[in-house]
Amino acid sequence: MSCLLEAPLRISVLSEVTATSRHYVDRLFDPDPQKVLQGVIDMKNAVIGNNKQKANMIVLGAVPRLLYLLQQTSSSLELRTECAVVLNSLAMGTENNIKSLVDCHIIPALFQGLLCPELVFIEACLRCLRTVFISPVTPVQLLYTERTVIPHLMSLLTRSLRTQEYITQIFSHCCKTSAQQIFLFRHAALKNIAPLLTSPSYKVRLHAAKCFAVMTYQNTLVAIYVEDVRVDGERPSQVFVRMMQRDQPIEMQLTAAKCVTYICRAGGINMSSNHITLKTLPCLVRMCSKERLLEERVEGAETLAYLIEEDKQLQRIASTVDNLVGMLADYFKYPTSVSAITDIKRLDRDLKHTHELRQAAFKLYAALGSNDEDIRKKIAETENMMDRIVSGLSESNIKVRLAAVRCLHSLSRSVQQLRTSFHDHAVWKPLMQLFQNAPDEVLVMASSTLCNLLLEFSPSKEPILQSGVIELLCSLTQHDNPALRVNGIWALMNMAFQADQKVKLEILQSLGTEQLFRLLSDSDTTVLMKTLGLLRNLLSTRPHIDQIMSSHGTEIMQAVKAILEAEQCVEVKEQTLCILANIADGCTAKEFIMTNDDMLQKINFYMGYSNVNLQLPATFCVSNLIWNEEDGSQERQDKLRDMGFLEILHKLTQASDPSLSDRAKTAMQQYLA
Repeated sequence: MSCLLEAPLRISVLSEVTATSRHYVDRLFDPDPQKVLQGVIDMKNAVIGNNKQKANMIVLGAVPRLLYLLQQTSSSLELRTECAVVLNSLAMGTENNIKSLVDCHIIPALFQGLLCPELVFIEACLRCLRTVFISPVTPVQLLYTERTVIPHLMSLLTRSLRTQEYITQIFSHCCKTSAQQIFLFRHAALKNIAPLLTSPSYKVRLHAAKCFAVMTYQNTLVAIYVEDVRVDGERPSQVFVRMMQRDQPIEMQLTAAKCVTYICRAGGINMSSNHITLKTLPCLVRMCSKERLLEERVEGAETLAYLIEEDKQLQRIASTVDNLVGMLADYFKYPTSVSAITDIKRLDRDLKHTHELRQAAFKLYAALGSNDEDIRKKIAETENMMDRIVSGLSESNIKVRLAAVRCLHSLSRSVQQLRTSFHDHAVWKPLMQLFQNAPDEVLVMASSTLCNLLLEFSPSKEPILQSGVIELLCSLTQHDNPALRVNGIWALMNMAFQADQKVKLEILQSLGTEQLFRLLSDSDTTVLMKTLGLLRNLLSTRPHIDQIMSSHGTEIMQAVKAILEAEQCVEVKEQTLCILANIADGCTAKEFIMTNDDMLQKINFYMGYSNVNLQLPATFCVSNLIWNEEDGSQERQDKLRDMGFLEILHKLTQASDPSLSDRAKTAMQQYLA
């Protein structure tokens, strides 16, 4: 019986709520303007802090009517302003609310409202626009669809502190692409926003700084011009340095540090500047300490990683400040006990922070250890570090996995770590598992790491070979992503170095001659270079050279000829000539060169070329062809003498480069023996 009584009760309550909400909406259509105004004010009071009521108003059609009233010039200023206020309140609800407002074309209506001369209405429209645009569900390109909007917003910056706050906040959230950065830049954003860096309003200063950060991120053009702007006679970087002082709010310090970091990385400030080494870097290290909030520690570590990513000196400095390497170990100790958390919302939040902290720590470790052996050793010896990386490689969160493999890649540049920590923890096993249904970002970093683990001195090379990696790498060489093609062929090249004949033949069989020669004509020079490197490693050791050439010699010679005849850089032709020199070292393989007069003429040409990097391998090739201790050497010497090689060798004995002259003298001795 009790169950039967509850259902009508719920229906009646719902009906009552809907009827109340309908009453608010109906009053917007009253013929009396004063009653409409009062209705809007009452609606404003009803929806403040009440997401359910906001949703009801939207469902019942309040938004189109509010927008209509807002755009009517016959509406009073107070009514239009109150409509903007209510719309802003509705926008401060759920993401679904924002989607509904955008679908009702709120943005063009508010843009139109900015043309009104009355400041109070402009501020109300801007505030609502700010709320809509800072939502992640609002397409930021809507700010740029009408080309007159940005210039008009720039003109409104001088109207009041509120217009400055709202507009800079809109810009800082709606500058996501290079095209958007350039658009703002060309409409004098730097010049117009720079004075706001010294505004009496903290919020204006903060959002102005955020504008500088988003505009200069990875944008060389904007970054270079930043330092030409003046703020009360100072460069912006000087203002940002003051914003980093310890007496400033943490958000301001972090934002200023980001600005200087982005300007520096984009080329606007020298890496060795005191602004970087004495101010920005120490500020970001401070943000990594356990006294800071979790969000601040994440942001500080990620920004610092970006700052030092490509500079060895900054990496060394950072590694010595406040025991940063040890400090980052604390990032893995949160939360202390997930099982003790019963609040679901808190659990979700704590897991989110756990992922973000680990991701940030891995990123910073990767940046710190990317160049310096001592720093890598220090990182690897941090408590449980290798266990944490191995665990990170199998994290459910894709960003943590990517950051962990970046860290592993950084450490894999160390011969010592490859021989010790990597071998002891068998990191190749979880690394190989990353190749199963991973996004390209992870695949690129994992395959880069695999290249290092397959180096000749790595203890991991043998077990990786036994795991069937050759087929995996050959499949990567067929990938659309050039970086994956490079890594696939690079890893095969490393694997083929000083490998036994069985491995080399397996590589050739799995790759296939068709794919090998497709890679030799790849438009990406790096792919071509690594493929030539693979071929050079395959064609080493005489028995291997002869066997490979006996089955693939014709195709290899065709490929070599095509590369030498094409418009290629010196490095590509040098590698190709080295392959010829290797072929010339074979017992039977050298006949592929000796019976090809066209190829011999090409070798002759490059011996006399003006670049020693091409002359040297060409001379090596001739030296191998005429070596006295091999059968048929006399016939080969005679043929090459008749083709003018002896005269060229004689000239090269006088070459200014000692390596070239020595090689030419060695070849000449074969004729004299």
